[in-house]
Amino acid sequence: MHLWSSLLTSQSSSDHGHSIVINTAAISKEEHPPAAVVKVDVDLDPLPPPLDEVAAYHIEHPLVTTVTTTVFTTSPTDASVLPSDASSSSSSSSSSTSNSDEFVFNSPLSSLLHTSIVAHVPGWTVFRNVYMANGTLYIVSPTSSRDDFPQIRMMTSTGLEAENTPENIALREPTSENMDFLTPEQAQSRWGSTDQTDPYRIWSVEGNTILFNDPPQFLKHYYHFVAELFFGTWAFWHGAWSTSSLARSTSLNDPQTQHPPPIHRAIFSHADEWRDRPGFNAYFLRAAFPSMTIETQSDWVDRIRSTTPRPNQQERAWHFPVLLLTDRSAAHRGVVCGSQTQRTAAEAWEYMVDENKLLGAHAGRWWDSVREAVWKFAGVRGEDAVSWSRRGGEFGGDAVLGSESRGDEEVLVEGVGNGLDVRMGYGQKYLPLPTKIVITYISRQGAPRRKLVQEDHVGLVLALNELVERRREMGEEWELHVVEAEKLSKDEQIGFAANSTIMLGVHGNGLTHLVFMPPTRVSTVIEIFYPGGFAHDYQWTSTALGMKHVAVWNERYRTMPDKPEVAYPHGFQENWIPVYGPTVARIVEDRVDGKL
Repeated sequence: MHLWSSLLTSQSSSDHGHSIVINTAAISKEEHPPAAVVKVDVDLDPLPPPLDEVAAYHIEHPLVTTVTTTVFTTSPTDASVLPSDASSSSSSSSSSTSNSDEFVFNSPLSSLLHTSIVAHVPGWTVFRNVYMANGTLYIVSPTSSRDDFPQIRMMTSTGLEAENTPENIALREPTSENMDFLTPEQAQSRWGSTDQTDPYRIWSVEGNTILFNDPPQFLKHYYHFVAELFFGTWAFWHGAWSTSSLARSTSLNDPQTQHPPPIHRAIFSHADEWRDRPGFNAYFLRAAFPSMTIETQSDWVDRIRSTTPRPNQQERAWHFPVLLLTDRSAAHRGVVCGSQTQRTAAEAWEYMVDENKLLGAHAGRWWDSVREAVWKFAGVRGEDAVSWSRRGGEFGGDAVLGSESRGDEEVLVEGVGNGLDVRMGYGQKYLPLPTKIVITYISRQGAPRRKLVQEDHVGLVLALNELVERRREMGEEWELHVVEAEKLSKDEQIGFAANSTIMLGVHGNGLTHLVFMPPTRVSTVIEIFYPGGFAHDYQWTSTALGMKHVAVWNERYRTMPDKPEVAYPHGFQENWIPVYGPTVARIVEDRVDGKL
């Protein structure tokens, strides 16, 4: 029985050569696949990331590089990305019909389509025309050399859970069991039909598919699911179908922006359960992608078994017209994720930022279709959220990052507008000011771990209240909300996030709601750590959305570009985290007043 694994690879479209086979999960005729290991923690907050695999691997493999390649085989705006073209007309499938109201069964393909790659970075690859049979993904291509493809290990892994041991790192490396070459002639021999009516025994899974090769280890965590997995998915998906444009990437509004095609299904090939205990994963998925079909490991096994070879029977395969394959372990082998951020989404986002393919990258404008879908689902009525949705292109959007408006004159600011500036958050000063200042403190005092010292919690609330009252006396509109997320409905939690100018709290899952904050000139996430501790989770995500992040240790604090090193000291997860309330209040006031 083959190892359970997943695959992916990139390739150009030259006229001769081999194709690649990627084994995601092959099983024997009679055996059942091993059950997914599910570990339930009391607290579903983000886990510390795995140790740096890059350095460990390169000690033994000094010649391995992490160069990435993007190969556009067709124009990124080609309408064939749409499922109706990609799976019907392009595939010459006989499933088309002249009556759109008439149900027609899906028929086998009538021609063998070669695989191509739209975009690739470590852990993220968009394919056209990839095949699966008996748990193996096949890339069928006339390319003659394996050197035309990125390193296989940068695209896939065995899909096993990650542990910080050399043995586990080795087990997650793909082998020949996971990937091999297959020529078009071999595909013809394997899937060609003796029936002249249907030349191939290949059935198309119509539409656009995401195949998540992640183990269940991180899927059941709200942060990793939403702010890492789907955040990276949407960044890569949005960028893959966009043309490069510096003007578009630094603008909040562009009528020429190409909207990415819909995602019709998501397949979790290694997990039967992807929901978190509080239920926010499901809430997010149904709100943001209400029409998306979800398949799990059991469904993937069904597809495998239906294509498992039987004695004296012809083989058959599934065909995916457009497929985004994601792999956590492969992303960690990239430099950006493995050595710099420990965020899988960083590989996808930073590449598309550098390629100028994300609309309004300095403010996360590319994320709006997801963010606003969740706002609408929750019934959000916050003024800044509504203004951002309705008037983004009007009050801030036509201003380009790198320019300042002085009356009727636009003044260019040199050195602003590239990927480095976006990473440093320099573009935030060009966003609109908030209509009012709303501070949302997400308290963990009712959580089982990672709580403030109770006296410090009280002192923090007191300092924030005094700040708000003083600014109100100055005639300004300020609000403070101290919330315990577990006591609120999901709609209420999204409402608080969408109404927040400043979000603060101890490092924990509740800060994931920052992805639903409206971007403004002073939008800020203040994260409280045990002294000496730091994690990239919310710092990276808030910066990627154009917001300021401030890390606080009792009376001290730091912010970009003065980013601390990742550390998990004793006390990081405990319930005696100190904080000096007046320091946090001063950070809030300095941010609003433009001093920080």
